Amino acid sequence: MLNIKSFLLASGLICALLAGTCFQLPAQNKGNHSPLTFKQGERIVFLGSSLFENELEKGYLEFAITSRWPDLDLTFRNLGWTGDDVFAEARSTFTTPPTPYQQLFQQIRSTHPDYVLIAYGGVESQKGEAGLGEFVKGLGAILDSVDALGAQSILLSTIPVKLAGNRENTITQNKNLRLYADAIAALASKRKKRYVDIYTPIDENTNALFLDNGIHLNEAGYRYLAQVLEQAFGWPSRGLTVTINAGESTANAPAKIVSSGPDKLVFSLEEPVLPFPATASGKPDAKAAVSVQVNGLKKGHYTLTENGRKLITASEADWAKGVVLDQETSQQQAAEVCGYIVKKNTLFFQQYRPRNRTYILGFRSYEQGNNKRDLDDMDPLIAQLEAQIKLHRKPVIKTYELNLQKGQ
Repeated sequence: MLNIKSFLLASGLICALLAGTCFQLPAQNKGNHSPLTFKQGERIVFLGSSLFENELEKGYLEFAITSRWPDLDLTFRNLGWTGDDVFAEARSTFTTPPTPYQQLFQQIRSTHPDYVLIAYGGVESQKGEAGLGEFVKGLGAILDSVDALGAQSILLSTIPVKLAGNRENTITQNKNLRLYADAIAALASKRKKRYVDIYTPIDENTNALFLDNGIHLNEAGYRYLAQVLEQAFGWPSRGLTVTINAGESTANAPAKIVSSGPDKLVFSLEEPVLPFPATASGKPDAKAAVSVQVNGLKKGHYTLTENGRKLITASEADWAKGVVLDQETSQQQAAEVCGYIVKKNTLFFQQYRPRNRTYILGFRSYEQGNNKRDLDDMDPLIAQLEAQIKLHRKPVIKTYELNLQKGQ
């Protein structure tokens, strides 16, 4: 494998693997990057190791992007591969060719990307400072290849570990992970690529963001990571506080008063973007959800309903502080979209990484190669799920009713 690495890096064979010839590299922007935006029909690819493969079960990163652009038909493909490094060693098969490197670039090319989010370094960092030079060269080769396709690369740093065996080993691992994160940042600056430091915010977060193994992110970790990426991309917070004045029957935008009376106050609301789904505990992050603040209530408890469904009952003091809506329609809608994303990504995973690849696509395809049509048959199923994502990713107008008859 080392000979393959040296040959690919020295000869520029990567360009040939991707497209036969090297394309003219696009002009690079100078200075700080403006907020990230997308255009109709663009395709976004997640490329890296376990950070992205494990996200297949969550869907939050894709949700963060697709729900921000509900009117654009964006396509997402997750090429994360647990244990992978910048030389694609985890992608090796019994079939040679393709080599692991060739397979990596064939997979990238097959997605026709416009943007590639790249997250490597976690596996390579185990070699410490001694492996840093080789890692930078390998990552640079991937950037060359993505550039050759005319796509834009977005580099993500490594993430820290919470526990790696024992305290001493954890300290050493995090020192190396930070070292590699700095190297990624330096390469991004040199190549004028967008870079996102996800190491620092995850390291500074005191919530439980890791699985029991202390290495991989849990559901809350991926929710938080999605919010970190949104902030890094220059997008405003999803958090929205609706302020209602019960005495004057007024509301701030985007809420609108529908009707008011002595017994109830009715208002409508259409959020600009869906909130993140609720966590397993049912309590969404206030920074990523809708909160309702009601002023002018007398002492007592008041009930809010949504489209006729009882939503929450709280005291006048809690309403004045603001109550986070944790089970409203938008939360359910967001969870539904994430569910479609996970199902779609699972099908794509099975399509591009069939368990019996050697028998279907490899040197033993003479035995079961006719089953390749089963992989092709997944395309319309994936398209159907993408249609469902498109159908449900935009918030709907909801009607809320606040009962002004105070309860005990």
